[in-house]
Order: sequence, then structure tokens, then C-alpha cells
Amino acid sequence: MIDRDHALTVTRQAELLAISRGSVYYLPRAVSAPDLALMRRLDELHLEHPFMEARMLRNQLWRDGVRVGRRHVTTLMLRMGIEALAPQPGTSKRAPGHKIYPYLLRKLSITQSNQVWALDTTYIPMARGFVYLTAVVDVASRRVLAHRVAITLEAVHAKEVIAQALAQYGMPEIVNTDQGSQFTAEEFTDVVLGAGCKLSMDGRGAWRDNVFVERLWRSVKYERVYLKAYDCVSAARADIAEYLTWYNSQRVHSSLQRLTPHEAYFAGLPALKLAA
Repeated sequence: MIDRDHALTVTRQAELLAISRGSVYYLPRAVSAPDLALMRRLDELHLEHPFMEARMLRNQLWRDGVRVGRRHVTTLMLRMGIEALAPQPGTSKRAPGHKIYPYLLRKLSITQSNQVWALDTTYIPMARGFVYLTAVVDVASRRVLAHRVAITLEAVHAKEVIAQALAQYGMPEIVNTDQGSQFTAEEFTDVVLGAGCKLSMDGRGAWRDNVFVERLWRSVKYERVYLKAYDCVSAARADIAEYLTWYNSQRVHSSLQRLTPHEAYFAGLPALKLAA
């Protein structure tokens, strides 16, 4: 965006782009090793006790001998993209200017594949750093239709993963997400609505709304991620892709009558679509 070799000065270019001159020279600092270890522990606690907000997490960490302040816990939670899955006192703010769509799954019986897809993003710890995993899950069959591992929480990754799922598996009736800024951005919502799908968004901190994706995250982390120490992003991408392939094709679910998500997905497609 800023061309340091341009005839215009950097200061003038920053003015024309309406950005701070200081931000041009800013170099983000790497997350410290103690913070990475703390984020890993916060991820584990959030997975086990998703109702815990910053104060409760701080108190739990103190019991474990980790002295940390509530504000620092809040900062790390924001960086990780997590929040307590319980009613909040109005502290969570939507991205400015982003439209929030109504929740459409209340009392809805989900019985067929491609009836409802759910999207979510989760934090993935590595040996030195972290990445984010975004996935599209068919709710009826638990099948992971598409996923993406990225180093940032941006709408472009959500857009690309839903576009991939739509291209490979057709159009669902409803796409359900939370109110994260990557899902409320027009860059993402335009793709969903442009495909002819209805867009549904969970209420803030409503744990029940996206419970199927939360169960997937638990499986991914305890059955693979926490057993590894990825040393680079490419290693994380390759290993998570390998796990999700196994998850879809080999991991049976008692709730699916001991079928795999792959088997349940194709068995649950409407007869007309299956014949096509």
C-alpha cells in the first residue's frame, strides 16, 4: 500500500490513505514465550469450561500457580478469538457497521444433509506461535466440508472456505455462524447471500447454537493438536488436513448410528439431489 520509492513522501502517502504515519513504521512484536504458554493453557481451560469469563479464568490460573491479571487474560482472549459462552453484560461489541442477521435455528429440526451448515474459527497452538482453523460443518452429518488454516482472523479466510464448500457440495438452506467480525463482514456475507442461502447468526455467548462445531474443536484438539507441537504453519496445515480426512472417513459417531460423517452425509442427502 505504501511505496517507499514513490515520488510522494511517506507522510503524504499516509495522509492520502487516511492512515496514521506511525502505523507505517510499526513492526508487530512476536508473542512472548510466557504468553504463548499462557494462551495454550487458556485454550485448554476454555475447551473444558467454556462458561468461564476473564475473571474466572484468572482465578483458575491463580489456583494453578500462574499469577496473571484479569486485563491481561482479556487481552489474550481477544487475540485468540475466544469469549465466554454464557450471557455477557454487554461488553462484547460488534464490528462497527457490520449487519447482524437473525438466528434461524431455534426449534428447527435438522434432519438432512445440506440443510444447515455451520462455520466457526478456533485457535490452534503451535510450538512457537499460533494459527486459526476455520471450518464448514454439515450439522446433520458432522461432516467437515471445507477448512482453512490461517495466521490471521480475517474475513477473506471465511470467504474462501465457504466458497470452497459451495463449489464442492452445492447450496445449503441455511449457513449459521457466530457474530465474529470475519463472519459479519460483507466480504463473507455477500458470498453466502449471493449463493441463495439464508444466513443465521448465533446470539452473543449462546453455547447451544454452535455446539456441533464446538464438539469438532474438542475432537481436533484432544485427538491431534494437543499431542503435537507444530514447528511451522505448513506442518500444522498438513497434519490438521490429515486428521480431518480421517475424521470424515474413519471416525464413527454413536450419535450417527456408528456411521462416519462421510457415510452419514451421503445417506442424508435428499433423494433427488443424491440421484443427480
